[in-house]
Amino acid sequence: MAKHEFQTEVNQLLQLLIHSLYSNKDIFLREIVSNASDALDKLKYLTVSDDSFKNITFTPKIDISFDEKAGVLTVQDTGIGMTDEDLQNNLGTIARSGTKAFLQKLSSDAAKDSSLIGQFGVGFYSAFMAAKKIDVYTKKAAGDGKIWHWSSDGTNSYDLDEITADSDTAKKYGLDGADASGSAIVMQLNDESKEYASRWKIEELIKRYSDHIAFPIYLHYEQNKYDDKGNITSTENKVDQVNSASALWKRPKSELKPEDYNEFYKTIGHDGEEPLHYVHTHAEGTQEYTTLFFIPQRAPFDMYQADYKSGVKLYVKRVFITDDDRELLPAYLRFVRGVIDSEDLPLNVSREILQQNRILETIKSQSVKKLLGEFKKMGEAADKARKAEKPTDDEKKAIEKWNKFVSAFNRPMKEGLYSDYANRDEIAEIVRFKSTDASGTGDDNWTSFADYVQRMKPDQKAIYYITGSDEKNLRENPLLKAYTSKGFEVLIMADDIDDIVIPGYGKYKDFELKAVNRAGSDEELGVDKEEAKKKEEEFKPVTDKIKKALGDEVKEVKLSKRLGEESPSCIVVDENDPSFQMERMMRAMGQEGMSGIKPILEINADHPLVTKIRESDDEALIKDVSNVLLDQALLIAGVEIKEPAEFVKSLNNLLSK
Repeated sequence: MAKHEFQTEVNQLLQLLIHSLYSNKDIFLREIVSNASDALDKLKYLTVSDDSFKNITFTPKIDISFDEKAGVLTVQDTGIGMTDEDLQNNLGTIARSGTKAFLQKLSSDAAKDSSLIGQFGVGFYSAFMAAKKIDVYTKKAAGDGKIWHWSSDGTNSYDLDEITADSDTAKKYGLDGADASGSAIVMQLNDESKEYASRWKIEELIKRYSDHIAFPIYLHYEQNKYDDKGNITSTENKVDQVNSASALWKRPKSELKPEDYNEFYKTIGHDGEEPLHYVHTHAEGTQEYTTLFFIPQRAPFDMYQADYKSGVKLYVKRVFITDDDRELLPAYLRFVRGVIDSEDLPLNVSREILQQNRILETIKSQSVKKLLGEFKKMGEAADKARKAEKPTDDEKKAIEKWNKFVSAFNRPMKEGLYSDYANRDEIAEIVRFKSTDASGTGDDNWTSFADYVQRMKPDQKAIYYITGSDEKNLRENPLLKAYTSKGFEVLIMADDIDDIVIPGYGKYKDFELKAVNRAGSDEELGVDKEEAKKKEEEFKPVTDKIKKALGDEVKEVKLSKRLGEESPSCIVVDENDPSFQMERMMRAMGQEGMSGIKPILEINADHPLVTKIRESDDEALIKDVSNVLLDQALLIAGVEIKEPAEFVKSLNNLLSK
């Protein structure tokens, strides 16, 4: 018997499960049964798609048995089974790049951790909440015929060894036959979990969590017979099927209740919380298919990981095909969980065919439109409720629901605004932004492009926005006051992808989107052009002095048309240059070779610091003032200054004078 150490992340997860999450331990049976169902799904697909599996005698089922006296619970399936390598990869390692980051989010607060763990999907390891020791006996279908035994008490390691086909153990779990395959999970329950070795408890949990599993689940138990005096006369072994074994998504919507959808979601989404929203569609006509999609309450933990796992399963005529195909929905909808079941795809469809299949492309296109339509309705319901004088309870729920959606999924929806050209008009009605308008500020109030347009000044030609990395910092940017004081609303865009998305989108209906921190966006501020030109000529010696002092640090020095009297300077970028946020993102992606962006420095002619330069010929003073004007403008814009020591030195020189 060979001993193996658990991966560090597995140890962390096990410690959390065993010591922190007892309050929710009922879910372990759901997870184990769900894994068994997945194993059956995979083998069922192979028996219809792969010639090497077609002659296998396959009776898909899940058997649950228990020993009340010994405190043992066993869940067994006739599915795909595992090799020793599979056991090490699946039960000894969590091979996901986001795992470490996820585990670092966890606190010692069990209530918070319970909800976070749902994002991760506890799977097999959840059994250690109820079991002090777990043994797994397994044999891979159409493999080398070897039977493997995995065993652990959930501490730091596990044992792995091979058992022979003629052993009593192999016979006990039905793994001795030539065509036999599957896995048996044998759980030695801990003292606080003996209740799970009970017919009534198992039956209750299966009906609550796993009734929709599409394969029969059989519960094995002993039933006593009694005489008239209540004495046991005999004991009979009984087997009952305890689930309906029908594909829930194929059932008519009229038969299903919200709790049916909720429990189904918890199983396929490996989530302890109910979904935020679900969409169930039966399509008939030239193509026949069913989709059932769920939106989680929270963003999946791996949503921004390169190796994120698709949340949608593909079935053909209720036969599972894949749950690992990112082509089923576009990447920006990677948070969606659910099922697509086609009646028209061939059962032996390959991964390569899937990527080019017209039938699937049509299903994908229609599914995206359906989902976006639902998101739009959610937003409209919340906007309508927010405008009500006295919102009803349902209206309050609509607002809360939408706020959760925006908080969790606004960013991926923005990705769609950039990448999904065919649906960008629809997505533009869904994305939300913070704003300088009172109705668009606060932790849970967002505004849409449509609402912004309704509030626009008469004859306003553009939608104004400002980009940066921090909302609070952006709200204090001196550029905003020039616009808000003239009655222009400005959208606050503090998401790091806004600098990619918004210029790429460019226009909402007939209105251009203009960044107030870019040159050329000040045309509507009502400045007298003749007066501005006259002032520019008058102050040209001042801007020349500053440009000479700053040299290549700036692209240009201009007299500002938009700064208030309290602000001496600000920076903007040229209309054709990338923003500072874009430059930072490119550098983070390894684009070190790109040349640094040079800002345009705008100065306020009426500010005392600028007046100082106008009146002085002291080159040292002019340089110090110019450095301070530039560096403080960079700091206010949220841009890192290149030489903080020089900034402090210039500031100290000015203070000493």
